[in-house]
Amino acid sequence: MSVRELVVLGTASQVPTRHRNHNGYLLRWDGQGFLFDPGEGTQRQMLRAGVAAHDLNRICITHFHGDHSLGLAGVIQRINLDKVPHPVTAHYPRSGQRFFDRLRYATAYRETVDIAEAPISEDGVIAATGGHTLEAARLSHPVESYGYRLVEPDGRRMLPERLALHGIKGPDVGRIQREGVLDGVSLDDVSEVRRGQRFAFVMDTRLCDGVYSLADGCDMLVIESTFLDEDEHLAVEHGHLTAGQAARVALDCGVRHLVLTHFSQRYSEPGGTSRTESGGEFERQARAAGFEGELTVAHDLLRVPLPKRR
Repeated sequence: MSVRELVVLGTASQVPTRHRNHNGYLLRWDGQGFLFDPGEGTQRQMLRAGVAAHDLNRICITHFHGDHSLGLAGVIQRINLDKVPHPVTAHYPRSGQRFFDRLRYATAYRETVDIAEAPISEDGVIAATGGHTLEAARLSHPVESYGYRLVEPDGRRMLPERLALHGIKGPDVGRIQREGVLDGVSLDDVSEVRRGQRFAFVMDTRLCDGVYSLADGCDMLVIESTFLDEDEHLAVEHGHLTAGQAARVALDCGVRHLVLTHFSQRYSEPGGTSRTESGGEFERQARAAGFEGELTVAHDLLRVPLPKRR
């Protein structure tokens, strides 16, 4: 059975707290594992969350600030220590190649796994399989940063009552799916579009075109909300978003499930299991911005399933 869920490994921004680790997010997608922005301590958070190195197929770095990448060295060495039996691909901004090289070879270890390097230098599709495409788009931050978007192609859902109406059954169902028409009956007559699911990961950025292109029509948007709205001047200055800004993006782009994360240490446990005052304030400000869909204020080790298909 396919599983599509987000495993939150860490939710802190620049400085970890007693209860929030640096960033780290694993997207499980039909047997594939996408590790986003492994900050310091990610390897231990993986252990706590029940995530193994064998679960990783791609590592996606948005940018090379430490809270988004310092855990890369440990994760890569663990992949090699555990002798992961499949290739692992790393995506990251090409301008940060020197940082990736330093982290990949930070200390001595024995390389046993093929880790393919796939640096990014422009917007567009960066990987494609039969089941999905992985896209990247430039964001607005003091250092070069990219967000990521996973898109499943649209499919078709066969409608049994319409098949019966036209007398199509058995092997003929497969024929009309393959050929598009059978005895004057078109595929559109007996089926409907099954919209593919979409997931976006947007970290450190101001509002920009890339944010909206990544979020457009997503079933789940994982997005930074480093600051509350009253600190918007700090968000603009340092290249970040507020809770209200993130929620308005989700509203404008038709997002179904909004996940807020990457919280400044100035706020006490925004996504903590205790649901403290500031956690409620992040949610309150997101709702005040008009977003009415599913909303999660993330906390470490949380698992969030993608919404069921429409």
